Amino acid sequence: MQNEILTSVLAFATLLSVFVLALVQLVKTVINVPKNILPLIGLVVGVAVGALAHPFTDLDLTLRLWAGGLAGLSATGLFELAFSNRTGSTKN
Repeated sequence: MQNEILTSVLAFATLLSVFVLALVQLVKTVINVPKNILPLIGLVVGVAVGALAHPFTDLDLTLRLWAGGLAGLSATGLFELAFSNRTGSTKN
């Protein structure tokens, strides 16, 4: 039973990450935000999308919020990993 719930949450998070990624990119182009708060924006957008996705899934609210949070953090991280050129170290 627990495995099925976890699988459902992860599958839903995978589906939501596409929409969260698009919305975070929209926020980045419309509003000038510092790059260090993008994961927080991704988390907030992911949780909001997860909460609003009630008609599309039969998961409970808490599971949808977890899936949205995971989607927000993973979408932001994957985009930064794939499309950012981060060279150098953290300390000068």
